[in-house]
Amino acid sequence: MARTTPISKIRNIGIMAHIDAGKTTVMERMLYFAGKTHKLGETHEGSATMDFMVQERERGITIQSAATTLAWNEHLVTLIDTPGHVDFTVEVERSLRVLDGAVALFCAVGGVQPQSEKVWRQSEKYAVPKIAFVNKMDRVGANFFGVLEEIEKELGANTAAVVLPIGCSETFQGIMNLVSMKAIIFDEPEAGAFHEEDIAPSMLETAKTWRARLLEKCAEQDDALLEKFLETGDLPEEDIWRGLRQATIARKLIPVFCGTAFRNKGIQQLLDGIVSLLPAPNEIPPIISAANPDETVIELEPADDSPFSALAFKVVPNKHTGKLTYIRVYSGTLTSGQSVYNSTQGKTQRVGRILRMHANHSENLETAQTGDIVAIVGLAHTRTGDTICDENRPVHLTSIEFPTPVVSIAIAPSSPADNDKLSAALFKLTDEDPTFTVSFDQESSETIISGMGELHLEIIVDRLKREFGVAAAVGRPEVVYRETITQVVKGQYRHVKQSGGRGQFAHIHLRLEPLKAGEGFEFVNEVVGGRIPTQYIPAVKKGIVKAMLSGAYAGYPVVNVRAVLFDGSHHEVDSSDMAFEEAGRAAFKELSLKAGPLLLEPLMSVEVTTPEDYMGAAVGSICQRRGRIETMEEKSGQRVIHGLVPLSELFGYATVLRGLSQGRAGFAMQFEHYEAVPFFLTEQIIAARREANKIR
Repeated sequence: MARTTPISKIRNIGIMAHIDAGKTTVMERMLYFAGKTHKLGETHEGSATMDFMVQERERGITIQSAATTLAWNEHLVTLIDTPGHVDFTVEVERSLRVLDGAVALFCAVGGVQPQSEKVWRQSEKYAVPKIAFVNKMDRVGANFFGVLEEIEKELGANTAAVVLPIGCSETFQGIMNLVSMKAIIFDEPEAGAFHEEDIAPSMLETAKTWRARLLEKCAEQDDALLEKFLETGDLPEEDIWRGLRQATIARKLIPVFCGTAFRNKGIQQLLDGIVSLLPAPNEIPPIISAANPDETVIELEPADDSPFSALAFKVVPNKHTGKLTYIRVYSGTLTSGQSVYNSTQGKTQRVGRILRMHANHSENLETAQTGDIVAIVGLAHTRTGDTICDENRPVHLTSIEFPTPVVSIAIAPSSPADNDKLSAALFKLTDEDPTFTVSFDQESSETIISGMGELHLEIIVDRLKREFGVAAAVGRPEVVYRETITQVVKGQYRHVKQSGGRGQFAHIHLRLEPLKAGEGFEFVNEVVGGRIPTQYIPAVKKGIVKAMLSGAYAGYPVVNVRAVLFDGSHHEVDSSDMAFEEAGRAAFKELSLKAGPLLLEPLMSVEVTTPEDYMGAAVGSICQRRGRIETMEEKSGQRVIHGLVPLSELFGYATVLRGLSQGRAGFAMQFEHYEAVPFFLTEQIIAARREANKIR
């Protein structure tokens, strides 16, 4: 089927920022000015198009990433609005994995904030080209040039201001376009109205200085442009845009725009920047794949006549269609009713319907082509991160890495009759959200749900009630601790059981070695001479993995361990997979207790923003929580304290901080890493866990 929009005029873009930087408001203005919507939606009124969940409208925050498509200057732009709250970082992670470009949003007052750094690092991991937009220029304390400096200093970015503000806070009235050297003055009260005029003489020197910087940075990226710039001292507008585009796609420059979305200023210019500077699907580096996970890599050409390949990056339960699977098509064409191969699961599935999404509304499509981001009905066995492709040309695309949950609560249905409904609902939610996990505690006979934070789990419980009709009782939040070992130990375990008839026999020699933080688990087979038959080796590994789910030291999952199986013996009749699995499990339990076991806790990076008057109280509150102060600085007239604090000490901290500062201080946090728990607290944690299990 012929394309309606050439691939060179497609843009797949995400909006990313710290919470409250104005992402959703920017999106709403883009939709309005592009003619996609006919009314301005407001986050604070609960009427934003992209925040369609009940929980989002009640809280005024984005929880789920939402996709929509708009047309601008003959381009088709797919936009994904991502959450800014750290608890929903999974939505940012999976969106950035499939996007070709991003708009990094910064508050003109707050500048580079904690989650700004987090999402920036995520975008760098996936090599996403970016432009920046400094929002809220109408706010008191807005400082465009200060934000530029912070982006360069804090994020290590090479910025290039494309526009400069005319005025700030209540005097913000327009922007100077440094490419055309024209002033764009916004006409109020009509939304989005503006006119161009010459730059005022009082601001002309400043504009010339910054334009010279822009030209230098453009010319540095291209030898031909540099030669022309050195000869003439200037560049034509088309050359400036070409140089900017080239440098942006190569991730050598971050073009910067500014405005105030709430006041409808600067959004059309941002849209111009998106289509002019960010890449089309055929302009990004080739997608690297493999015919099988262990085979030589191949390059996928982003073309409609190439073999079909796509990545499933989001799964959403839907009461009307059963399940929506969002995919990004990297090559080839997909047709409604076509059979596709899920190379991750090894299953063939049939595509029911293809939908182009607009938040929670959809439009039926007959085909999806290279570069399209669409939702599919019918892929019942596809999960987040799976590759779907042509069965005759199987490929494996790089999947998505997700952070580990750090907070857990026990959950149970309010009535026994809802037990099956609760299980089914939890299964659907884990399918949708890879950072939400469900487990069963054998000792307490409780169902445990785990997530990225208190708010994350609060939203889950609320959704259980509203979307699935399951009222649930929950316990207090608990930290998800981890166990590890600190010493190398080795030993043997002999599993012998005889109860009439065929018995069980397995004998293994095992060595445990500590690994560095973040290295997870490694199993090594060093058995030689057939002392243990090859078919029993996987059973030993399976038993060890089972034992690691609940460590012998405190009952928490074990991490960062290498298990080396180096000797053993078997019985011709009595040996079996079951016997060797039990031997692996028991050997690991015994040896891990002799290997200097250590309890690990999640440490959070905390940023407290407070007026000078309450700085001492804020610092004291961090130290009282076993926190350590990393740095302190002044920003926009406020004191900003950076520290590391154990998650277990931060439950209810927002309320405490508000009390200490008469409601004038705030804080943000994000997971940093796991660190050893002090010994005196380890004993308390283990004792409390054992006591809780007895009571249950």
